[in-house]
Parts: sequence; C-alpha cells; structure tokens
Amino acid sequence: MNNVFLLLGSNLGNRQHFMQEAIKLIELRIAPVIKASSIYETQSWGKTDAPDYLNQVVVIETDISAREVLRKILAIELILGRRREEKWGSRTIDIDILFYGAEIINEEGLHVPHPELHKRRFTLEPLAEIAPDLVHPAINKSILLIKNELKDSLIVKKL
Repeated sequence: MNNVFLLLGSNLGNRQHFMQEAIKLIELRIAPVIKASSIYETQSWGKTDAPDYLNQVVVIETDISAREVLRKILAIELILGRRREEKWGSRTIDIDILFYGAEIINEEGLHVPHPELHKRRFTLEPLAEIAPDLVHPAINKSILLIKNELKDSLIVKKL
C-alpha cells in the first residue's frame, strides 16, 4: 500500500462544497482519506487577479497505480465541473498528486512528486501541517525544511 498525498483546491462557486464533494468522491472511487489538513485560504498563484482559493492536503492509502489514481482524480474533477480553458484559470476543483509513496515518476502527463510543490506556499503549509517530517524523495529534505526555506510570499491563512 502506498500513501498518496493529494492537494485539493477550489476558487469558484461554493468552494467549501466542492472541497467536501471531492473528498466524498475520492473516498468512493479511490480510497478512504486517512489524514486531512486544515483548509487554508490562499491568494491566487500564477494568475493573481483570480478569486482566492481554498486548499487542503489529504492522504489516502491505496495499492492502485499512480496512473490509475490520476485517471480517477481527473474523472472526479470533471464530475465537479472542472473545465481546463486557460493555464492557472479559476476552477471549481483541482486535485493534484503531490506524492505517491516515495516514488519518482516522470511519464507523459504524470510527474510525481508534483514538480512545483517545493515552490508553493499554498501546497507546503497544509502539507507541513500533516507531514512535516516527510522527506521529498527528489530533493531529500523534509517538508518542514522546504517550507521554512521557501521564498514564496503568497498569503496563505488557515481557516
């Protein structure tokens, strides 16, 4: 079984509702959530004029492949109204695979650990809350250390 860390994000509509529904669908279609961070409100990253996001990290334990987890989370995003119209565009829900166990995967359309997570406060704050000692397999540093070295000044506040 692999611990899989997922980042949830929403900045359109009833953000809380979309986050809750995403967790329900993850539990129904993939695996039970065994740990969840608090929800954080975050300034939009990449497209700074967009509405603020809610972000949360959840952990599931599964033996299905990373590719299959990706297929299932993309289907959940579609069910919850996700439309991919522009890079960093607003969305009802976004679900990213941050880690799949300690694996490093670089395949077409699937890069794990998430290639940008070490640069993003909105990812590292909730991740450090629930897994501060987790070691990033490519960087070989703990999540807490990566967060503490972060230069990103984006405002991220726990709700």
